Amino acid sequence: MQRLSENGNELLKELEGFRSEPYLDTAGVPTIGYGNTYYLDGTRVTMDDPPLHEYDAKMLKAVIMPRYEKAVREGVKVPINQNQFDALVCFTYNVGPSAFLGSTLLKVINQNPNNFRAINAQFKRWNKSGGKVDKGLINRRLKEIALYGKN
Repeated sequence: MQRLSENGNELLKELEGFRSEPYLDTAGVPTIGYGNTYYLDGTRVTMDDPPLHEYDAKMLKAVIMPRYEKAVREGVKVPINQNQFDALVCFTYNVGPSAFLGSTLLKVINQNPNNFRAINAQFKRWNKSGGKVDKGLINRRLKEIALYGKN
């Protein structure tokens, strides 16, 4: 069973960054830690929440990560390498399992996981937040694409 590797985890930490205080993400959603919008008990993050220690943020990310890994394992019906899996988990962590499972990106991967041109184009479509092109998402997708393309 594929799981996020240490390399994938490091990329995810880089992409998300750590913030101890609640903040509004680019879509205006209260977020804390490593891009978490809710806690283990399902409670949504609010702007009034107390700071989160980095250790607790790492634990939160580790406990919820299987949800994103499972979405990728269940959605991808063809063999993929570890880097491809890691890139897709990072992507899914950002957009959510439902969005990934319903995406054209997933359909293209399942047709041919090595059609890098088409997959690259599909990754790049996910560059908007709140309906507006977001430079941070453009950069994130480029890093996910680079990891997906590594052997």
